[in-house]
Amino acid sequence: MALVEGLSISQTMTVTNKDTAKYHGSGKLEVFATPAMVAFMESTAVACIDNDMAKGTDSVGIQIDTKHIKATKLNAKVSCTAKLVKIDGKKLTFEIEASDEGGKIGSAHHVRYIIDPIKFMSRL
Repeated sequence: MALVEGLSISQTMTVTNKDTAKYHGSGKLEVFATPAMVAFMESTAVACIDNDMAKGTDSVGIQIDTKHIKATKLNAKVSCTAKLVKIDGKKLTFEIEASDEGGKIGSAHHVRYIIDPIKFMSRL
């Protein structure tokens, strides 16, 4: 398979104690933390392209512009949809939306680059 614009995927999770602002230190409340939402968004983008990446390649995130617009309680279900909207050489651009049972909770514009993991790690 090959990457094509328009690929999309949705994933669902349940908010646990380890996903809360209190746990992440991004606040004191037991609500879905912004850092947890961002990680879920990024992992959804990775899942979107995983099956279509060329053998021996990987991708790294270089930018994520996120809005977290609504709180989500502990034990709530959160769904996330990532769509690959633009391919520019090795640069991949995604639009991502997260929702809970009450509706949209956040959105993101995310950029990843396709890399050779061996070369990438050798530069560190």
